[in-house]
Amino acid sequence: MKILHLIQKPQHRGAETFTCQLANHQKISGLEVKIASIFEGDSDLDWEEEIINLEGDTNSRFFNLKAWKKLNFLIKEFQPDIIQANAGDTLKYAVFSKKVFGWKTPIFFRNASEVGRYLKSTLQKKLNLYLYKNVAGVASVSKASKKDLLNHFPFLEYKTRVIPIGLEKKAINNLFKFQPAYQKHIVHVGGFSFEKNHKGLIQIFRNVVSSNPNVILHLVGDGPLRSEIEVLVKEEGLDRNVKFYGFVNNPLDYIAAADVLVLPSIIEGLPGVLLEAMYCKTPVVAYNVGGIGEIVNKSTGILIEKRNEIDFARRVLDCIEKPNKLQIENAHNMVSTNYMNTKIADEFLRFYQKNIKE
Repeated sequence: MKILHLIQKPQHRGAETFTCQLANHQKISGLEVKIASIFEGDSDLDWEEEIINLEGDTNSRFFNLKAWKKLNFLIKEFQPDIIQANAGDTLKYAVFSKKVFGWKTPIFFRNASEVGRYLKSTLQKKLNLYLYKNVAGVASVSKASKKDLLNHFPFLEYKTRVIPIGLEKKAINNLFKFQPAYQKHIVHVGGFSFEKNHKGLIQIFRNVVSSNPNVILHLVGDGPLRSEIEVLVKEEGLDRNVKFYGFVNNPLDYIAAADVLVLPSIIEGLPGVLLEAMYCKTPVVAYNVGGIGEIVNKSTGILIEKRNEIDFARRVLDCIEKPNKLQIENAHNMVSTNYMNTKIADEFLRFYQKNIKE
């Protein structure tokens, strides 16, 4: 089997990172795999081969004949059995190229979030209706993502399956430590985008510090809202307690070194960072959005209703002062059993085969 993966652009975002991990496992299993990006990007992703740039124009995303044509040429040259569009604009470009140039390869879409959150107008819903009518299957990252998709596009009922993200088996560097060691350390890993709710996180942390000033918040990641959050931290007088790291190559080391990982996102699919924390045996506190409740529960972590900043801060303090060892062990066992990429890659292959036959 030949598989062509489409990504938005080379960037350190969950969708692109997981695509490369999945592609690597598919290649190891003997499949022929290529990755192409709609737009140019400068991040170094975990893929040894070339990521083919389709040279999409970010200023003309609804009519981009050059990129559609380049995708058509790549398909004719590579002759894939499957095209997997991985979030972002990838489905749109795949479907428009197929309609204009007439190629027949089935398109599978990886639904990594909650589609309904982005449907702000009737026109957007009609466009997405058109796109989804041209897919062979949709792999939704969580039950919540699938439910949201079917609420808007019920005709996909028999083309949709839940396939979560997975993790790579990695050694954790337990020698890495946050300094000073006598303080307590909270970590957040994620891009500075509105979905990740850094503003809310700073308000939560302000409540934490008011009860325990001996706590440091470590923000790992980069993005368009970073400078705004840096200003907010100074305005709140928290600059001594908040540290910014930008993108790092070894986020697992930061996660493993923390006393707790927090994720107060307002939109999520199934965030890999929570699985990574569980893998590292770091306690997690997260808002109950998207598919988070499918992995975080009373047995594996602490789940907070969205925007309840006071309760979130209180439970973070609980984790810092008295971590629940049984909860931590349960979470680690769950991830090690159900969420490793070797297993997830097999699920994708079965999904392709089933939907192609149908």
